[in-house]
Amino acid sequence: MNYIFKQIDTCSFCHSKEFKILGKRLNGAQGFYPERKIGITTTIVKCKHCDLIYSNPMPIPVNINDHYGVPPESYWNYDTFHVEENYMQGLITQMNSIQPIKLGSKVLDIGAGVGKSMVAFERAGYDVYGIEPSESFYDRAINHMKVSKEKLQMSMVENCEFEENSFDVILLTAVLEHVYEPAIVIEKIMQWLKPGGLVFIEVPSSNWLINKWINIMYKFRFRNYVGNLSPMHEPYHLYEFSEKSFEQHAIKHNYEIVRTDYYLCQTFLPKLLDPLVKWYMKKMNSGMELAIWLRKK
Repeated sequence: MNYIFKQIDTCSFCHSKEFKILGKRLNGAQGFYPERKIGITTTIVKCKHCDLIYSNPMPIPVNINDHYGVPPESYWNYDTFHVEENYMQGLITQMNSIQPIKLGSKVLDIGAGVGKSMVAFERAGYDVYGIEPSESFYDRAINHMKVSKEKLQMSMVENCEFEENSFDVILLTAVLEHVYEPAIVIEKIMQWLKPGGLVFIEVPSSNWLINKWINIMYKFRFRNYVGNLSPMHEPYHLYEFSEKSFEQHAIKHNYEIVRTDYYLCQTFLPKLLDPLVKWYMKKMNSGMELAIWLRKK
């Protein structure tokens, strides 16, 4: 796999030039002894102003399909392409609790994958469109999930164009951590969103407790490595985000934060420790995923 390594001079969200070096990240699974493994490393840093964690330099593949041009079956079992009746209902209920979104409103799903969220929102009565950059996922959405070709574009979001003020809701679930300029993507989609419209974003949290413990373990063993991110191997995460990142970005870009949640997800610890660790993560807002709703002013 061939990369171009791009030096990052300023934080994507707050434009601060000050950062803290956290450590190195290999281009593969590191385990307990990363120093014994052969591979390429990049440096992982944390913005001192807004807590955004990112790779610097940023490894950018010469061919994006080297990362994402894989069959969907390599990610999930084929049965999971079935859309359950209650799929996304929790998110739809949450959306309407923030502000009612009338039936027939236009929804855009960025990073639509195989189209499950598009199907779920259409079932709920919304006019749904999507963007999906992976040819294999796009093909599965059209040919298996029967998503309309007229409503799903095969493109990277950076290359898409829609009319200004045309969507009521935009979804970015597990997307921003994969794009190279996440703040610019938010600025672009805010142009597509109607005034008062909502954006839902789900991303890895820079405050995840388990990563902090992993990093302490490496430091205790005097190893200059960290567990944050995976810029050169699956799932190809380039960023971890904090609520502060969005707060700083919102000041200059005409939106506000209306709801924030932290999803606990897995701990990867022995089951005996799970209840205590999850209780602590819930109490301290240190779960794996940050889920945030934004509203355009």
